[in-house]
Amino acid sequence: MPLFHLRTFHGTFLTRRFQKNLQTRRFAASMIDTHCHLYVDNFNEDLEEVALRASDVGVTHILMPAISTASEEQMNTTILQWEGFKTGIHLHKMAGIHPCEWKPGDTLDVNDLTGRVSAKDIIAVGETGLDAYWSTDAMDEQLDSLDAHLSIAKDLQKPVVLHNRETTTELLNEVERQQDGRLKGVWHCFTGSQDEAKRAIDLGLYLGIGGVFTFKKTDTREFVKALPIERLLLETDAPYLAPVPFRGKRNEPSYVAYTAQELADALECSLASLVAQTTQNAISLFGLQEG
Repeated sequence: MPLFHLRTFHGTFLTRRFQKNLQTRRFAASMIDTHCHLYVDNFNEDLEEVALRASDVGVTHILMPAISTASEEQMNTTILQWEGFKTGIHLHKMAGIHPCEWKPGDTLDVNDLTGRVSAKDIIAVGETGLDAYWSTDAMDEQLDSLDAHLSIAKDLQKPVVLHNRETTTELLNEVERQQDGRLKGVWHCFTGSQDEAKRAIDLGLYLGIGGVFTFKKTDTREFVKALPIERLLLETDAPYLAPVPFRGKRNEPSYVAYTAQELADALECSLASLVAQTTQNAISLFGLQEG
């Protein structure tokens, strides 16, 4: 069987471990990046190369969470460009307002958000959530927004994508309050404790595993084997939080392969089985078509 061609990453070849494991497309042909801000300005200069590198490692779907109401137009522009690259990678849009967008006194236009999320080409609600890292001045506004996003997700039966930074208890409390059997979604960029992971899963959430998982001081590796693999998703959160060995640099969809390998090692399973399971998880949660 022919060796899998490996394109260079900013002049750096994939490590020998990846050269060994990513030998063919046969097992990695449906790797899914479930959280990537591909439409932001960081990718303006080399979007085609980013697309080709993602194709090289077997990415076939990239899910784009919104940051603001302006995100959808940016996503549409990116999709039009992307189609010209003919990589076979499918881009998917979400609609929502990131918690860091809120300022004291802001109000959410619920009807506008509902209308945008209702569109057939919107696969999920978000990203939404809570963030107390930068400021707590607009926590009431963040909570109101989260409440509305969760309600809309339930009513439209679309998954919700949750951001969390230093607000775990408040976030999970709100999810618990809203959970009536209809709420489904993912805690993206999961960095919580084992107990918090269990609570989130019990509340119907998946856990998004991204570049932070590859960092040296990440606690999640210590208990990830205790978590059901059926509830884990792969993501990049590109252009942010690039995995080792690119930590501190711009992240991109192809780097999901590094997180996948690190997660497979921690779970003591093959990369092939890890990719197959996390891909099926993403297909199940977001209603994607295989391939």
